[in-house]
Amino acid sequence: QVQLVESGGGLVQPGESLRLSCATSRTFYALGWYRQAPGKERELVATNIGGITNYGDSVKGRFTISRDNSKNTVALQMSSLKPEDTAVYYCAARSSWGDWAYWGQGTQVTVSS
Repeated sequence: QVQLVESGGGLVQPGESLRLSCATSRTFYALGWYRQAPGKERELVATNIGGITNYGDSVKGRFTISRDNSKNTVALQMSSLKPEDTAVYYCAARSSWGDWAYWGQGTQVTVSS
């Protein structure tokens, strides 16, 4: 059974940093982070697909995705956090083709003074 388990969410003040981690039960070709704020659609945060990274426009230059295939983990380093970054963050995984088939349970990130 495939499992994705996120950790590292919490409450931080604007301008601070936070690191999210996701442990997967096996190696995936594609890993990513998405987020969903209340009343909004889920949006792309960052992906690492076969080693190539991609970021949503709202987080470029502030967030960094990294993966460790030896440990089956993917991390999201978030810096210069803003209140609008407040959301539930989800780890996602898929094979080399198709939709994002596997999702974690989500971890809450709240940016507030």
